[in-house]
Amino acid sequence: MQKNKAQRILAIDLNADLGEGGAHDDEILACVSSVNIACGGHAGDVASMTVAVAAAMQHGVAIGAHPSFPDRENFGRTEMSLAPEILHTELIAQITALQNVVAAAGGHLRHVKPHGALYNQAARDAALAQVVVNAIAAVDTDLRVVGLADSALIHVARNAGMATVEEVFADRRYDAQKKLISRSMPNACIEDIEEALRQVLLFVEEKKVLSVDGKLLDIVADTICLHGDGKHALALALLTRRTLEENQIFVRALTGGKSI
Repeated sequence: MQKNKAQRILAIDLNADLGEGGAHDDEILACVSSVNIACGGHAGDVASMTVAVAAAMQHGVAIGAHPSFPDRENFGRTEMSLAPEILHTELIAQITALQNVVAAAGGHLRHVKPHGALYNQAARDAALAQVVVNAIAAVDTDLRVVGLADSALIHVARNAGMATVEEVFADRRYDAQKKLISRSMPNACIEDIEEALRQVLLFVEEKKVLSVDGKLLDIVADTICLHGDGKHALALALLTRRTLEENQIFVRALTGGKSI
């Protein structure tokens, strides 16, 4: 392993979903290279976006929008079936709202990552993914589309000529099809930080993930998500950054859809 490291430069983007009322946003921002800011669908308003954008710019991280189904009551985590034209309009409004805040602060919006149920549904439903991609492109075709690695959203965005960012999760478990285990299952999340750190290194150094049934699967990891609202969110962010640096893995924001 050390020999391979000496022969190549390893780098990865770390991202976090913030601006959602979490207690440790500023500390987590110091650990990541990209941030996805809630823009009104599941959480957030102009005031919270303004605070989050200012903090992100202070830390020098890439700023992205984190739109969702319009479902503040359930924090955007309930699956919905909206008419395509309604969802299209809603997503444009959310992304544009954050884009305007970023522009007013002298920055640039770099990417879009759907939130919660929208993220998961678009990962498996190509028709819904097309609605999401069309809305992002309507705002700015230069925005990168962040989605679950090897998902419908990634394939649809790529076919549309959009730059894509394939995402993996430090603290989530995967099935044999490289899909996230549903949060309704007891083993969906990795509670043990050491196990999560081992998964992070496997993503970056080997481009692999170990499924719950013991299969070692190939996976593309352009960016690793560190949830900002979990019980161990801050500890995992701090230790992930430290572990990557100790293993000579650079943490850097995305360029052209890739971190390296």
